[in-house]
Amino acid sequence: MRVVAHRGNSAVAPENTLAAIASAMACGADSVEIDVRLTLDGVPVVIHDETLDRTTDGSGPVSATLAAEVTALDAGAWFGETFAGEPVPVLTDVLDMLAAAGDVELLLEVKGAWDADDVRRVTAAVADRGLGERVVAQSFSVATVAALAAVAPGLRRGLLVTEADDGVVGLCRQLRASACNPHGAALRAWPELVDRARAAGLTVTPWTLNQPADWAAARDWGVDGIITDRPSELLAWTAAPAA
Repeated sequence: MRVVAHRGNSAVAPENTLAAIASAMACGADSVEIDVRLTLDGVPVVIHDETLDRTTDGSGPVSATLAAEVTALDAGAWFGETFAGEPVPVLTDVLDMLAAAGDVELLLEVKGAWDADDVRRVTAAVADRGLGERVVAQSFSVATVAALAAVAPGLRRGLLVTEADDGVVGLCRQLRASACNPHGAALRAWPELVDRARAAGLTVTPWTLNQPADWAAARDWGVDGIITDRPSELLAWTAAPAA
């Protein structure tokens, strides 16, 4: 069962920063999950929210701000003084870190609906670094997953879902996705998703599970991995002898 660090090791460092990603890699996470949005000038930057307000000292929509302005913001001070001055990374910064990090994988969430030209800004950067085998691109947007399939058919893709049923499995197959990644509550409501997805050739990695009871349930259901804010604790839990 793979351990996926949600927005990096976001329990100990500010989410979606190089500090959080480096911490996730250092603790032994199998994969790091990040979020990517486009700036006004079309640069993929690593940030979750539509706006800058919550996780930086800036304000306003990411999509209405130039990349140079976004990356000049402080994305660490809100989390703690130790991280003051930590910037918003551009995607290429993360990919360069990944390239030097052995076999750690990247679960890259594309936020919102992107067309083919937008998607190429991500897929080309991945391909240029020879990281296609270590990156899974995912999105809630069906249009974005379809664009990824059209632009980079060899890149693994996942659909993020908040509800789980046979229709979702069928949609993933229609999109030629390799993963169906549900909210933890959706999987708890329909744990049969794991077997149905497996039969369709899909992997299942739920999000965002932070408690041992949820980890145990997910393991019992046979998931392929768990996305968590607490990768160090999940790694220790998986290494401990079963009760």
